[in-house]
Amino acid sequence: MRFGAIGWLAAAGLAAWLAVPGRLQAQGSIPTQGNQPAQGAAAPAPGLWPLWEQALRGARYIDLTHAFEPQQPVWPGFGQAEFLPGRAGADIPGYVARGEVYTYEKHGFVASEYRLPTDQYGTQLDPPAHWNPRGATISDLPPTISLRPLVVIPIQDKVAADPGYHLQRADIEAWEARHGRIPEGAVVMVRSDWHKRWSDRARFNQKPFPGISLAALQFLHLERQILFHGHEPLDTDTTPNLEGEHWLMHNNFAQAEGVANLDQVPEAGALITIGFAKPLGGTGGYARYVAIAPAGWPHGVGLTEAPGAPLPTQPHPLRRDAQGVMRPTP
Repeated sequence: MRFGAIGWLAAAGLAAWLAVPGRLQAQGSIPTQGNQPAQGAAAPAPGLWPLWEQALRGARYIDLTHAFEPQQPVWPGFGQAEFLPGRAGADIPGYVARGEVYTYEKHGFVASEYRLPTDQYGTQLDPPAHWNPRGATISDLPPTISLRPLVVIPIQDKVAADPGYHLQRADIEAWEARHGRIPEGAVVMVRSDWHKRWSDRARFNQKPFPGISLAALQFLHLERQILFHGHEPLDTDTTPNLEGEHWLMHNNFAQAEGVANLDQVPEAGALITIGFAKPLGGTGGYARYVAIAPAGWPHGVGLTEAPGAPLPTQPHPLRRDAQGVMRPTP
């Protein structure tokens, strides 16, 4: 199936909707004298709600994020996380003693403590401050980055033949020959299918692994003005001095690392939502990326299968495993 034309309509819908003069006022978001509906008439849908009904309610949603856990691939210079039961930090007379583990049975709830060795853990968003002493931190990133057109450039066939293959400008130009110019402000994800090795911790970070060439990064940012790029490994490239990551951070660009499931997303026509934890002055972000593909796309889930409320009940009670992860356990 080809979803390019349909998909770009969805991706461009937000911009087109906002481009109509007086759109918000006409839709009733900014009521003023003279645009009130006649008595008894149905009020027009406010603001962007029609966009939701027309383009997003029926869309397909694909999670591009690894769930982080105690044992997973991480840069060798960092350690692994620890998952522990949450404990009381103070006495509450008649309810809990300091240091006591919270339980469903006694306290009515549980909580968890996560000891994370680094903010460069799992699927992540790297702000410039990761390398740049004058760069923006995670808490400096603007909310305008939260929804963007998504471009997926495939190099998985070349990586299958050469695990150390790095995206080249020619790969970007080949994508544009198929789909048109990359939209300004888009997020560009590089599909290598390396995420399928995530469970093999020893191999995932071992060279050779795929990367992005410096020339490709410079073309994307300086000539196509993208928001940021993302890749499936945990490093931008395999050069001795990580030249691509150095260039990005010192030129005030961000990047996504450890991305998953790009094999389930159309090359063109999807959107991406970008969420991340916001520690003040953070030098890295635990991120959640979700692709939104057009209705009819064969991958992902829709609101019919996963409405989000109410959420499903676990098949068994939740108990901590040996690593402290809460799992349904018979």
